[in-house]
Amino acid sequence: MIRKPLILLFFLATTVLYGQPGDPGDDVDGQVPIPGIGILLAAGALFGAKKAYDIYRRRGG
Repeated sequence: MIRKPLILLFFLATTVLYGQPGDPGDDVDGQVPIPGIGILLAAGALFGAKKAYDIYRRRGG
């Protein structure tokens, strides 16, 4: 009874895992897009710098 859904689940999982896009080929200019984690790190650094600046101004600096 549970065997058929389990087999179907494994079949669909392997289809999704092997369905990855192919190699896009040689990247002539070597540019790599900025990953999402880099954007999050930059936003966090800017937010921290702003908070530090606000504290500095509040103390009369």
